[in-house]
Amino acid sequence: MRLYRNLCEAVVLTLHEIVVEKKHADKAIEKALKQNPKWGARDRRFIAETTYDIVRWYRLFKEVSRAGEFDFWKLLAVWCVWNDWPLPPWPELLIDPNQLHERFEHLSHDRRITESIPDWLDELGEKELGTQWPRELHALNEEAPVYLRVNTLKTARQNLQGQLADDEVFTKAVSGIPDALLLEERQNIFSLPQFKNGLFEVQDAGSQLIAPFLNVEPGHRVIDACAGGGGKTLHLAALMHNKGRIIALDTEAWKLEELKKRARRAGASTIEPRAIDSSKTIKRLENSADRLLLDVPCSGLGVLKRNPDAKWKLSLDFIENVKQVQEKILSEYPIMLKPGGLMVYATCSILPSENSGQVKNFLTGRKDFELVKEKSVLPSEGYDGFYMALIRRKSPT
Repeated sequence: MRLYRNLCEAVVLTLHEIVVEKKHADKAIEKALKQNPKWGARDRRFIAETTYDIVRWYRLFKEVSRAGEFDFWKLLAVWCVWNDWPLPPWPELLIDPNQLHERFEHLSHDRRITESIPDWLDELGEKELGTQWPRELHALNEEAPVYLRVNTLKTARQNLQGQLADDEVFTKAVSGIPDALLLEERQNIFSLPQFKNGLFEVQDAGSQLIAPFLNVEPGHRVIDACAGGGGKTLHLAALMHNKGRIIALDTEAWKLEELKKRARRAGASTIEPRAIDSSKTIKRLENSADRLLLDVPCSGLGVLKRNPDAKWKLSLDFIENVKQVQEKILSEYPIMLKPGGLMVYATCSILPSENSGQVKNFLTGRKDFELVKEKSVLPSEGYDGFYMALIRRKSPT
């Protein structure tokens, strides 16, 4: 194991963009890798994984190192000691490993530091999840596995597995999630011909449970009302065998442009993207959908293992505001569902106040809807954290 200065400089620069300039971690890392196309796979992996690690453990490393504000070299030194990497004799990395180990031990009884989380977020998690919180918090600090969703419009899981293996990309089938493959080793899969030809998408296995929860059938008219980039929209198209119609709505038109590109690649021809430019967009679709997906904006606490920088950018105010958005969507969007139709309310949060609490409040005020079933996917199960509730609009008696 040897550190190369140019790679370490890239890590430090990327950390500055994430922490100081408030860039999204994935975008900052992507930028660094694009600027240096000659780096090999091992170099690229070092930069991505080291940067994510330091962001994930930012509070712990900062407390242990006693580093000054934004001293990212010192945090890199702590990362080296944490991972038993020998420290090169660079002035930026001068640090006493024995002292660090003593500080690690001294801080080991403070969960907020050892799990590297803001005080307010630890308090909120304990308030909402009680004794379950420590286990989920620990799981949220694990490195996120990479899952693929096989595009069944173009291939079958076993066939794709074989094709990827021929290119020395090895995967495991995920039990109980029929279209999911687990990538055995992290690598750049977006350059593969199988991706470019639309045979798979990258999508967490837990997320792949949401589209089937809606119980769609070929020929249905489906509205995905918060479609975004369209991961679940594409899954719905595959489940419907490209038969029927899917109207993909979002308030941000640029996200729908991305969906159009992905749909072309996937061969999903039944998707019609529409930007929500006013309340009239919703009103025009009243009583028109057999199925309605409300994959609402949320805190994103269920996906912290994938987006560790989010815990340093979230706030209580943001979570309260996003809960108001959820309430607004639940109050306005269900009119698009036909009587007798089904809708799913879904989040990538693990907070009951964003999940079952919102559904309970909605059903209290809407006697024409009833809960069919609900499901939570927890980070401790190995996936990202999700919640989904299947709700029926009752037919008039």
